[in-house]
Amino acid sequence: MDSELNEQEKLLIQEGIKKKYIAVAQSPNGRFNYPTGGEGIKKQGYPSDIILDFPDPILESFCGVGNPFSLGSINKGEVVLEIGCGAGFDSLMAAKMTGPQGEVIGIDITAEMIKKAKKHSALLGLANVRFEVGKAETLTFKSQMFDVVISNGVFNLTLDKEKALKETFRALKPAGRLMIADMVLVEALPSERVGRIENWYQ
Repeated sequence: MDSELNEQEKLLIQEGIKKKYIAVAQSPNGRFNYPTGGEGIKKQGYPSDIILDFPDPILESFCGVGNPFSLGSINKGEVVLEIGCGAGFDSLMAAKMTGPQGEVIGIDITAEMIKKAKKHSALLGLANVRFEVGKAETLTFKSQMFDVVISNGVFNLTLDKEKALKETFRALKPAGRLMIADMVLVEALPSERVGRIENWYQ
């Protein structure tokens, strides 16, 4: 579908995604068809011992579609990139796992989300994590920089998935790990929904 989109449609999709996640930065409640906040964290099986000191504002902001850490843990001292960090929950998890000798960078296309993630990081007083505006398709990091790349519910929103994955593997070290939780379409859309731009960000 990516290649079938014209430039106007791409712009409308990008604007729609940003508009939705500006609202999500205020609160994810009622904006998704799956549990968010503490209920979502519990259902996705996140390790409770790591988030014992996470204050409620961080927990309440969770809106991931899965748990990327179910694919493996982060080792002490590793350098981690999160693509589409949102309000920062998974990046903060990774920062706890890698410890002060490691580093975590979270990127997101929505400036409001980055602002919220920085606020959450300050609540925990973590010095090994930083957040910045960025896109999966055009990573600004040097090649072979990261031990691990994580992402939660973001690649389904990228317009050029092939380019985003190429950029991801460019940024990963040769033995690096990609840990993604995401949504996929498992059957054809109903005919009345095919081709609708809104499908990208509902």
